[in-house]
Amino acid sequence: MSKVQQNKEKKKQAILEAAQRVFISEGFVQASMDEIAKRSSVTKQTVYRYFPSKAELFEATLRKMGEVTHGGFSPYLELANTEEALTGFAKEFIEAHLCDEHLATLKLLINESSQAPELTSRFYSVGPDNTHNQLSRFFEERFNSDNPESLVSLWTAMLLSQRTGVLLGKEKPNTQQIEQHAWDATQFLLAAIPLR
Repeated sequence: MSKVQQNKEKKKQAILEAAQRVFISEGFVQASMDEIAKRSSVTKQTVYRYFPSKAELFEATLRKMGEVTHGGFSPYLELANTEEALTGFAKEFIEAHLCDEHLATLKLLINESSQAPELTSRFYSVGPDNTHNQLSRFFEERFNSDNPESLVSLWTAMLLSQRTGVLLGKEKPNTQQIEQHAWDATQFLLAAIPLR
């Protein structure tokens, strides 16, 4: 990568990091491109050169945040042992969805979805839909199932059940509780579906 390309990438990452802080603290509707430019130490025109609209910047910010968490659980699906693959995925999946960044993003979406409904579709396009598709392919390969999408929805709902309490103010579960929950949900799934 040339020096010019490195500088461009550095600016882009600075913009994304500033945008994440601004979106989470001020919300999508109230977030200003001026503030994002100021916090990333670039001009507003530079922000628009990289991201032509606030909605596109928001989507890129979600994608960047998702890369950090998504990279942790997807590799488990490559394990040959189905039980180990699902249990490892489940633990990392739960932890990723209980991290402060994810919870803050979810609260942002809940608070602002009525004023900016396109936020929800952008959020699903960069994260949950991709994960759902990956899991559906995994379930198709590993289980005799006529409807893998339904199984994925049911299993991930079980995995995310702790998140609802945390969003409502309950204390986050500790590592041991997360591991136990991941194990229990996976064993429940495996008991309901025969392996190929």
